[in-house]
Amino acid sequence: MVACTRSAVDRAERFLEDDVTDPGKFALQLDDFREVRARIAPHIKHTPLLTSRQLGERSGFDVRVKAEMFQRVGSYKVRGPLNKFALMPDDQKRRGVVCSSAGNHAQGVALAAKVHGIRAVVCMAANATPAKVAATRGYGAEVVSHGSIWDEANEKAKELVRTQGLTYVHPFDDEQLIAGQGTLGLEIVQDWPEVDAVVVPIGGGGLISGVSMAIKSHNPRAKVIGVESSDGPAMKRSIEAGRLETIDCGTIIDGLRVRRVGEITFSVVQRFVDDIVALPDRDIFDAMIWVMERCKLVVEGAAAAPVAALLHGLVKLPAGSRVAVVLSGGNLNLDQLRGLSWN
Repeated sequence: MVACTRSAVDRAERFLEDDVTDPGKFALQLDDFREVRARIAPHIKHTPLLTSRQLGERSGFDVRVKAEMFQRVGSYKVRGPLNKFALMPDDQKRRGVVCSSAGNHAQGVALAAKVHGIRAVVCMAANATPAKVAATRGYGAEVVSHGSIWDEANEKAKELVRTQGLTYVHPFDDEQLIAGQGTLGLEIVQDWPEVDAVVVPIGGGGLISGVSMAIKSHNPRAKVIGVESSDGPAMKRSIEAGRLETIDCGTIIDGLRVRRVGEITFSVVQRFVDDIVALPDRDIFDAMIWVMERCKLVVEGAAAAPVAALLHGLVKLPAGSRVAVVLSGGNLNLDQLRGLSWN
């Protein structure tokens, strides 16, 4: 994958466009992300970029961690919906929005909808974590319980689009969401202009798509490295095949569990991401404990994936490289953590 920058698209047209006609032309530059950041700034936090001496000693790099667990709703997932809803036509706002999620996307949509005075419906599988259901309701969303897996809950969300006229909010394959998520990358280069590489977890690809465009437009020579679970490497498999692939996904980590990435995110990753590495759930969960013990930060499984990649030597860079590690959120499923037992 050879990363390169592209000319910035026309901001007004791209942000207000409902349908994606050519995902391969979607590209944003720093000025675009600055506009988005100004738009959502009243409702988000500029999260800290913290030095990690111990991670630096283990990896041989100069490491700083982007602590997005301090973001509102506990993850980066509120950034994208805040941008999307700010640009949403009034008639769509009046009808309301719907999404399907078992975790951070649900809470991000719920809070962003509350900020903009929009009705939000979130479809969740019946076995969703009670704490996440309660948090989503706490931000003001209506929760519809349907099915036993995300795919069934997602079908219910699409049904509500047809029957109630709600606007569907995709969890990752949406230009306006990607632009919002990319403000995290903008903050990294604002706080550390000299950064040589950024390591980002990959689920559906929305976060790394936005971050990679922000980083590359700041410095085309900076590296962007994605991390997936080898128990469900949907993006890595697709990039290697040169086309979108649907996989059997065995990972139990919520934020990394995707059977098929998006058309837009696939195209952006092809153009702007330098490498994707993968390692098993077990190593990622071990890294999660390591971060909590050594860095005194609570991270969820997906957020620990970049740390795991550094700890296992999967990030290949010159010694002393300045590396930013994206800790994407801290909404840890404590019941799942209590149940983990590695033999």
